Amino acid sequence: MVHVVITGGSSGIGLAVARQYLARAARVTLIGRSRERLEAARALLVSETGRSADDIFIASLDVADDAAVQAALSAVEADVGPCDILVTSAGMVAPAPFDALSGAEFRRHVDTNLHGTVHVISAVYAGMKARRRGRIMIVSSGAGLIGLHGYTAYCASKSALIGFAEALRVESRGHGIDVSICFPPDTDTPQLAAELRLRPPEAVAMMGSAGLWSAEAVARRIVKGLDRGQAEIFFTPSLYLLSRFGGIAKPWLYRWFHRKQRR
Repeated sequence: MVHVVITGGSSGIGLAVARQYLARAARVTLIGRSRERLEAARALLVSETGRSADDIFIASLDVADDAAVQAALSAVEADVGPCDILVTSAGMVAPAPFDALSGAEFRRHVDTNLHGTVHVISAVYAGMKARRRGRIMIVSSGAGLIGLHGYTAYCASKSALIGFAEALRVESRGHGIDVSICFPPDTDTPQLAAELRLRPPEAVAMMGSAGLWSAEAVARRIVKGLDRGQAEIFFTPSLYLLSRFGGIAKPWLYRWFHRKQRR
């Protein structure tokens, strides 16, 4: 039975990915900080999918804590079986102007979004390499492709995942491990609801109204991308174009934005 490990699994995209894989008869491990929320997520999945609670495992930890991640994933793999598919959707965002961010707040973005991803992948990578198989999906963000007003810490942490994914893909391909990265747009999750209360008007003006995706729609695209071994998933044409032609387009976008601000 396939074993899927999902960080940020108690809500949002991670929870929606769990639903997809449970419908395929996989075993799922949900990782999150709050044990109470993880237990509630497991109960919800049992009621929605009809799967046994014995097929849904939970591990409460902070992905920024490398030692805790290593210990927890070692225990999970010993109890449940090797991780076949890893989806790293744990993340945090708290928009604020750069000069209003403390060093600790900036580090928290990097520790969760970048280091947390690295810690979890590191915990399962050696096993995947030894078995010569495994699939990894790194969840970045559309904000990883362009700088946004009020998002210095978030953009830095999410864009860093691009370089990490590309370098790891070069190393992992010869060992039978597929490394993918996706760039979701605004997705209807509890995290987005909290973020929107802090999103500055300048960011709203720059981002426009690209539309809101459901967590289920994002999860379906993630699972399909993993099935196909897609290296990158962009979700919208604008995100694809930013990735492919950002070097040309972004100077014009920034110039347009600054003119708009002056009016």
